[in-house]
Amino acid sequence: MHAILPLIQSGDFPAIIRGKLDTVQVNLGYRCNQACLHCHVNAGPKRKEMMSGETVDQVLELLRRAEVAGLDLTGGAPEMNRHFRYLVEAARELGVRVIDRCNLTILEEPGYEDLADFLAGQPVEIIASLPCYLEDNVDRQRGNGVFAASIRALGKLNRLGYGQGGSGLILNLVYNPQGPTLPPAQDQLEAVYRRELKARYDIVFNRLYALANMPIQRFGSTLVSNGAFEPYMRLLKSAHRDENLENVMCRSLISIDWQGYVHDCDFNQMLGLALGGRRRHITEIDATALTGEAIATADHCYGCTAGCGSSCGGALNP
Repeated sequence: MHAILPLIQSGDFPAIIRGKLDTVQVNLGYRCNQACLHCHVNAGPKRKEMMSGETVDQVLELLRRAEVAGLDLTGGAPEMNRHFRYLVEAARELGVRVIDRCNLTILEEPGYEDLADFLAGQPVEIIASLPCYLEDNVDRQRGNGVFAASIRALGKLNRLGYGQGGSGLILNLVYNPQGPTLPPAQDQLEAVYRRELKARYDIVFNRLYALANMPIQRFGSTLVSNGAFEPYMRLLKSAHRDENLENVMCRSLISIDWQGYVHDCDFNQMLGLALGGRRRHITEIDATALTGEAIATADHCYGCTAGCGSSCGGALNP
């Protein structure tokens, strides 16, 4: 992070004002069973940062106070936090919609063999990373064998009802480019994914989200090493569209890090940018008072407004 942070300037990104809080996104820790090249968290098997049970309880207290609609769980691999299932069950008891940002391969790790059944039983919406429907492309970005394991995991989820019409079990996939380019039109790419995954592997899903790679952490370091950081930033800025500002995720979402500190989004979290530029812990947050606050921005925010736009829910204007 320290090699990239000086290159992310406050810049000239347009001012954004926060709307009503709808979703609490929680990073349960940076440990992951993978170490993907495009990871903006720099997650991996050796990371030690994991949210404590005390902080998980503070998240639940915020959910009770704020009466938000959604809890979005991310990492690392969020399922590797030992409090993951407790948090999911407690949030579902509150009537909160729970999203698990799943890397798919975790479903095959020792000790997680029953994870898919747990997710279906709650039920939890799954957003799963699958950056391509071709094996070579996925393994190049995420590691050898990842594609085959991901397909096996998707098949298991399909058999449980995920992605099947009328099941109520939502399975959305995530695409991101291989390098410093913008994603193609989401709707068109979704049609290709749907056709190819069905024909090749009999896999079905609900939606495809096309996300731009953010120029921070591991992906940002790769850009710097290849001399591509500044060209990529120029690309993002040149493709900026003002109409995307209305729907950026930070207007209705807050991001909580593993220690319980609050940020405007997961990307700001990785850069150490505090909520609205003021460091606050989850225990200090009054959700109703957040409406109308200014959002902390910097040049990386152009990654969310370039082209069709990019957010945790996919393209802003597909």
